[in-house]
Amino acid sequence: MKIHPSAVVEDGARLADDVEVGPGAIIGKDVQLGKGCVVRAHAVLTSRVIVGERNQIGYGCVIGSEPQDFAHNDSVTSEVRIGSGNIFREYVTIHRGTKEGSATVVGNDNYLMAGSHLGHNVQVGNRIIIANNCLLGGYVEVYDNSVLGGGTVFHQFMRVGRCVMVRGGTRFGQDIPPYSIGDEDNVLAGINTIGLRRNGFSVETRKEIHRAFHLVFRSGYNISQALEKARETEWGPEVRHFLEFITESKRGVCPSSQRKLRHVAEAAE
Repeated sequence: MKIHPSAVVEDGARLADDVEVGPGAIIGKDVQLGKGCVVRAHAVLTSRVIVGERNQIGYGCVIGSEPQDFAHNDSVTSEVRIGSGNIFREYVTIHRGTKEGSATVVGNDNYLMAGSHLGHNVQVGNRIIIANNCLLGGYVEVYDNSVLGGGTVFHQFMRVGRCVMVRGGTRFGQDIPPYSIGDEDNVLAGINTIGLRRNGFSVETRKEIHRAFHLVFRSGYNISQALEKARETEWGPEVRHFLEFITESKRGVCPSSQRKLRHVAEAAE
């Protein structure tokens, strides 16, 4: 274990034998750090924070502090749970859950860039990139393999689907369906074809996703009518996930911009 003399590691903290803790860092008594973790200078891990293996916690990060929720009571026991292989760059902030026994959760192999913020009870999946200064409000969910552009703001309780690409400097308060591109404030530009290719989706699957997207957003039906129409077709598992995500939406899904129609068959190939 390599702990700088100026770091504070409170009694009760559980650190694996090879953990490194930099100058001025503070590790609270209820923190657990797995093998291969590195905590950079002046980072603060406080309250109940459970961290898996091979995580890099950058300079000045604050993880586990109380939620920004007026209804929160300091007597509540809640936590932050972090998987393995994540990188948290400078000044990332992650708040713990706001209700008794609840948690803010980060999965595996994610990259959170400088200044990004996860509010209380946020759920982040795996292999996600969250660029500089992204702000995720309470209870936001981000599914696997998505990319969130810098400076983007996500309203509490909304969801970002699997393999989504979000343009930087935008704002979203409605759900962003899987496989799509969030291009303007609460507006979709089309399918994230490049992301689908990079994540190994076959040509046939990409074409089917394009057909489903067109049916839901560009066929002239409203969402309920489009979902009803979709039940007439036998879809593969990826499109079934796409349709289920939309069906389960509580905040509604972002509409597609008719100014950015992309009826280009070869885009799916």
